[in-house]
Parts: sequence; structure tokens; C-alpha cells
Amino acid sequence: MAEEEPLLPAPPAEAPPEPPSAPWRNGAAFWLLGFCNNVPYVVMLSAARDILQPPEAPPPHGNGSRYDCNPVSTGAVLLADILPALLVKVAAPFGLHLLPHSPRVAAAAFCAWGSFSLVASAAGVAAGLGGVVLASAASGLGEVTFLALASGYPRVGVSCWSSGTGAAGLGGALAYGALLQAGLPLPHALLPALGLPLLTLLSYFFLLTPPPPPTEPPPPAVGLTLGQKWRLVKGVAPHAGPLAIVYFAEYFINQGLLELLYFPSSALTHGEQYRWYQLLYQAGVFASRSSLRCLRLRRVALLALLQVFNAALLLAAVATPFLPALGVAFAVVAGEGLLGGAAYANAFLNVAEEAPPEGRDFAVTVASLGETVGVALAGGAALGVHDFFCGAA
Repeated sequence: MAEEEPLLPAPPAEAPPEPPSAPWRNGAAFWLLGFCNNVPYVVMLSAARDILQPPEAPPPHGNGSRYDCNPVSTGAVLLADILPALLVKVAAPFGLHLLPHSPRVAAAAFCAWGSFSLVASAAGVAAGLGGVVLASAASGLGEVTFLALASGYPRVGVSCWSSGTGAAGLGGALAYGALLQAGLPLPHALLPALGLPLLTLLSYFFLLTPPPPPTEPPPPAVGLTLGQKWRLVKGVAPHAGPLAIVYFAEYFINQGLLELLYFPSSALTHGEQYRWYQLLYQAGVFASRSSLRCLRLRRVALLALLQVFNAALLLAAVATPFLPALGVAFAVVAGEGLLGGAAYANAFLNVAEEAPPEGRDFAVTVASLGETVGVALAGGAALGVHDFFCGAA
């Protein structure tokens, strides 16, 4: 019988110690990279209802139903905000991951700058969605690049990246809502974000130090055979599968149900309720994505089950309004964010720790693809649930 082709090389000896300044510099760099990479994605989702309202038209008053429906579901913004990232992640295992990191970082920063510029100057829904598409491409390219890079910094990489992405959700949603509350229109509320691509470039090229070299250099990723890649996929599946379920349920809630979970008796307008939902969700995500040093989960299947329960609960609340007050809905949404952030942080850290050095880029890309597929499917489901409830009302 032919001997099975080895996937793992002999464990290398301990790498030489990092310089004293490296841990804090690398931690700060990955935190900033995670923050800057996710802000465009988060802001576009927080602005979903505003992007779908042309600037020259007054805000619509819905279709007269208790759901106060927009003509177009915010799921359309979610699809525009995820499908380009999905295409990037599908392409990555076929060669994108072999390109040097520097041009990929520059391309992601340029796309992010273009996304904010286009949405800020948008003259209608189509142009606004075009900006969302660019934000998605920037986020997807940045995620597969920086997550793979972070796995080479065992002390701080994935943990600080995860915390930064969580802060992007909270900071982006909070800043956008505050600027709108201050009376700024959508274009002006996005102008401060134009500096984030520059911060990405500065963090990567000037703050981040080179990764510590292994004692024995691993073979290049191009050397992985189909058999080795398949074994990596099987190793990633216990993390990527539950993560996809978590993200499907999570974004089905955020972009399919929250716009329909409307409390007319509240002092908050429909748009304000929607922005508070997004803000509280992002607060939960930030808290749990920053908790890796306090809470480590080797399996995230339980989180997937709990997130599906949240989706079922809120779907029932949309169909038959039984929640007693807006505050109860706020609490459920914050808990949803806690579950989603914990699943993301733990799943990617598990993959980074378990994958061999020569297959780490590939393994992280596969796990990231699972998350993105879940979000894309949620976007399609969100369009369907919007049509069902708003068309029947």
C-alpha cells in the first residue's frame, strides 16, 4: 500500500524571541488593520435604509402596513455588501493567496476609499449600491490577507485583529448614528471615513514588524497537493460549518428581520430604531471579539444552535408581535451580537492554531469562505422575508 503523503513537516524548534517593541507594535497594527478593514462593511449596513432612500426624495412612509416597509429590502444592501467579498474568497484558494501581501493591501485600501467616495456623492440608489460593492471587495480582500498574515504572529495577531474588527462594528455604527443625529446628511456623515484607507497603509507599511521567522522555513503554499488541500478542508470544516450557520442566522436577523421589527408606540422613529438595533448588535460583537484572552471555545457548534434560536424567536415576533417592549428586542439583538462575535473570534483562532504553517493561508481562506457563504445566503433569505411580509400586508 502506498504511504500517505505527509501534510505536516517535523515540528520546528522554537523561533527566536521577538524584539521588545514587537508585541505592542504588532498588536496595535493588527487592531488598526481590523478596525479599518471592517468599518466600510459595517457603515454600509448601518446606512442601509438611508442608501435605499434617494437623497432628492423625502423619506418614504412605508406601504401603510404595521411593518412600515421600505420599497426595497435592506437585504439588497447586504447582498451588495457580501457578494463581491464572496467572489474574492472563492478566487483566493486558486491563486490569489499566492500574491504578495503588499499589493493586496494597497488594492483593498483603494477600494475602501472609492466606496466611501462613491456613496458620499451618490445621486441615487444604484450609485449608492455601487459604493457598497466596492466596500465589499475591500473588506473581502482585506480579510483573507490580514487573517492569513495574523496567523504568523502567534502572540497577538488573531486576537488583536478580532478585537479591532469588533471595535469597527461598534465605532462605525456609533459614529454614523451620531453624525446623522447631529443633522448631517448621508454624504457628509461619511466624509470622516475617507481617512481610514490611509490609516490602513500606515499601519501595514510602518507599524507592523516582519513576522518572526520559523527555524525551518515551510514549503510554499503552491506546493500543496490536492490531497493535502482536501485534508486541510476536512480539518477546517468543524469550525467553518458552525460559523456559516451562525452568520446565516445572524445576518438573516440583521438585514431581514430588524427592519420589520418595528414598534410604532416607541418615541424613536423607525430609522432610529433600526440604527439602535445595529449599534447594540455591534456592541455585543465588540465585547465578545475582544474576549479571547478570557474565554476560549474549541468548538462553536453550541453558538450556532443558540443563534438559530434567536433567529426563530425574532421571526415569530415579526409574524405575531408578542414582544412586550422595544427594550426586550434590544436585549435579544445585543445577545445575538455576543454570540456572533464569539463564534468568529474562536473559530478563526482555532483554525490558525491547528493548521500547519504551509497550509495556514489556505485554511484561513476556507474558513472565511464559510462565513461569507452564510452571509450571502442570509441576504437572499432577507429579500424573501421582506417580500412575504410586506407583500402580504
